[in-house]
Amino acid sequence: MRVFVTGASGFIGAAVVRDLVDHGHEVTGLVRSDEAATRLRAAGVKARSGTIEDLDLLSREAANADGVIHTAFFHAFSQASLGVRLRVLLGGGPRGIVSRFMTVAVEADRRAIEALGRALPREGSPLVAAFPTMAMTAGRVALETDYADPEAVGGLRARSEQQVHALARTGVRASLVRLPPSVHDETKQGLVTQLIATARKTRASAYVGYGGNRWCAVHRQDAASLFRLALELGEAGAHYHAIGEEPLTFRTIAEAIGASLGIPVRNLDPNEAAKQFSWLAPFVGADNPVSSLDTQARLGWQADHPGLLADIGTALQAPQSDGTRPPD
Repeated sequence: MRVFVTGASGFIGAAVVRDLVDHGHEVTGLVRSDEAATRLRAAGVKARSGTIEDLDLLSREAANADGVIHTAFFHAFSQASLGVRLRVLLGGGPRGIVSRFMTVAVEADRRAIEALGRALPREGSPLVAAFPTMAMTAGRVALETDYADPEAVGGLRARSEQQVHALARTGVRASLVRLPPSVHDETKQGLVTQLIATARKTRASAYVGYGGNRWCAVHRQDAASLFRLALELGEAGAHYHAIGEEPLTFRTIAEAIGASLGIPVRNLDPNEAAKQFSWLAPFVGADNPVSSLDTQARLGWQADHPGLLADIGTALQAPQSDGTRPPD
């Protein structure tokens, strides 16, 4: 199958590209830089330089593909165009910058999904889009049959899910792969990487309250295989959950970070958490348990790579290139 992958040089997208190539698919990847394009071409993959704001480019590439996997998103302010950044900065007071940026990022994501899906050349062509589990209702186990909750901490992303459903109603085999807050390997751990950086800076690994809120995780290679299976076998309008292990309490994650860094672990009240974690605080306090049992049954998907705690330990204990341990 000829597959167009957005975010092809990203942490998740790069693993998706490798998995697709390993299973015989012909891949073209969207990347933001010439350097990333060079890396893709060196690996035998076609590259297109651009961003998800370039809807004409997305449409052309989708029209020449048999299917699309969409993993790109504006995860950082620097990834948006200069015009977008200026609108965000000048669109109101400083305290609203984060929310304004998220609104812009979500709309760019929705428009990209729409352009990709409408350009696919045949009815029944697959489009698989990445989506965060943090957009699900907090406090109860999210199932594949559930829909995103606009009131959840990541609820703005519900608009992208709605766009996928709209495409499915037009005959596109559009589906979602929902990703937990930690997509990890031995080098990076998703939002947990941010927690580790904060723990290093403040010399304490922290959780909110008693730390009983739950987070899920998946190894990025297992996530990549799920994207491919959804592309090959997924149903229109379906939600698939890339959950590699039972939900972990946030306190368990914080304790693993503290033990690996050799620093104390402490609990914070919500006001302290806001100071400790800044924009990440609402996510740190979110209870986000998710099930993947239906995904496993429907697609035959299994997670068989190391779990989050193992990768935290490996990442924080691995020797550096000079033979020393990572700095505490």
